[in-house]
Amino acid sequence: MINFIPIFPLAIVVFPGESLNLHIFEPRYKELITDCFAEKKPFGIPTVLKSSIAEMGTLVEIEEIVAVHPDGKMDIKTKGIKVFSILELVKSIPDKIYSGAIVSYPDNETNNETLLIKKLLASIFELHRLLEVKKDFKKSSNELLSYDLAHHAGLSLDEEYELLGLFKEKYRIEYLKRHIAKVLPIVAGMENLKEKIQLNGHFKELKGFNFDQ
Repeated sequence: MINFIPIFPLAIVVFPGESLNLHIFEPRYKELITDCFAEKKPFGIPTVLKSSIAEMGTLVEIEEIVAVHPDGKMDIKTKGIKVFSILELVKSIPDKIYSGAIVSYPDNETNNETLLIKKLLASIFELHRLLEVKKDFKKSSNELLSYDLAHHAGLSLDEEYELLGLFKEKYRIEYLKRHIAKVLPIVAGMENLKEKIQLNGHFKELKGFNFDQ
């Protein structure tokens, strides 16, 4: 399917199913949100990478306009729907100050991979333990998808964008698994370094070298 959508380019990756709160202050995007909300239409958030609009992004729907401030700024709640690929940017729309794009929607497999997710979740919890952070995913492991975990695995923006371009759940889980396997030893090493620094100056009980070996 190919269609036209208004776009709100941002230097973030939004994943399908993700809840995203936005503070809208630029005139063009205040107009975009006002139009989309009135017409009950979604809009697209293509990712901005290295000061350029990337090919892919996520279609989002407006769930609620929480507040409209006296100066016209808005606080809104949105939710990611599905990934799109830009076929053509439409920088100028008649009588509008925001831009749009002609997009297509790649086939995307989002079936549950419960056993793989449980193993990945254990690794992410270990990472969070080392970093001393706590996350509540607000879903059971049977309901979680890779998209629910992606922002909690310590990916860079470029890595999150790479993940957005994977259209099978097993591939996304494998990508996250490899990333966690790469960063866990680094974070564990930092934890050991922190312990060494904290112990500096303490009385140490160490076993001496045995010359009779």
